[in-house]
Amino acid sequence: MGIVSLRGMLHGQLATEVAQEAIATLIVFSGIGAITGAIADYLVRDAVETLYRNRVQWYRDELAKREAGLAVSTEEPTT
Repeated sequence: MGIVSLRGMLHGQLATEVAQEAIATLIVFSGIGAITGAIADYLVRDAVETLYRNRVQWYRDELAKREAGLAVSTEEPTT
């Protein structure tokens, strides 16, 4: 909004024109931010869920090995 106001001052535009452009710019960039935030939220949630599911599966596999009397690995899953 500040950049639009500065540009308006430099070009000698009226305050009402500058305010309208600034508000329109603010609305456009808030929409872009909302979309970007939703995508980032989805990606982070998916990554965390995948790590959690891998960890739970590793735990179940190790419990099954222990009950069967097989060698148990001490390495935890990293992915």
